[in-house]
Amino acid sequence: MLYFSDLLQYSDVFFSGLMTTVELTVLTTILGVALGTACATTRQYGNKASQRAVTVYVELIRNTPFIVQLFFIFFGLPALGMRLSPWEASMIALTINLGAYSTEIIRAGLGSISKGQIEAAKVLGLTFRQTLTRVIFVPAFEKIYPALTSQCIIVMLGSAVISQISVEDLTYAANLVQSRNFRAFESYLVTALLYLGLSILLRFAFNTLGKHLFTYRATR
Repeated sequence: MLYFSDLLQYSDVFFSGLMTTVELTVLTTILGVALGTACATTRQYGNKASQRAVTVYVELIRNTPFIVQLFFIFFGLPALGMRLSPWEASMIALTINLGAYSTEIIRAGLGSISKGQIEAAKVLGLTFRQTLTRVIFVPAFEKIYPALTSQCIIVMLGSAVISQISVEDLTYAANLVQSRNFRAFESYLVTALLYLGLSILLRFAFNTLGKHLFTYRATR
């Protein structure tokens, strides 16, 4: 027998966990995409030394499990005198992870911009910064926007493992509830549905934002 009514008394626990997941998702999306943009720009247009440094970072993160990265930051860095709270460690780990994956996505967008456009910007007397912001970034991001937003959602779903270091996110809430009422099936089913709903809402929000950001392109 299934007793979903037994979960009602824990609705505040699920809500608190959901809000923590949303908070971390929003913050790490902003920081991770900003980091990815900086790294992609460096890898595409920087000098050789900076390009190698970014390459090492990207390959290191993309070829190691996220949970190992999380444990290294939370359990490993204290050996160097850097003590972080579970929330801080999770935020840093998620940002670094998203930054590495978004670097390659954004770099693909930057690489798709023709050299002719860049040369035309130089002829018009635009500085490198002006060329980036006015000529390169907007069309590049428009091309890779669906892939980039999908990666942000993937990172949000992968954030479930931060409960392993006692961050009180949605998965932590499910573990707590089922340990109290022993309704594992009901607890994790509700949690899965909440993650599904959050993913759908995020995709809708990203799509709406994309339409507003790139509408001018369609009117030309």
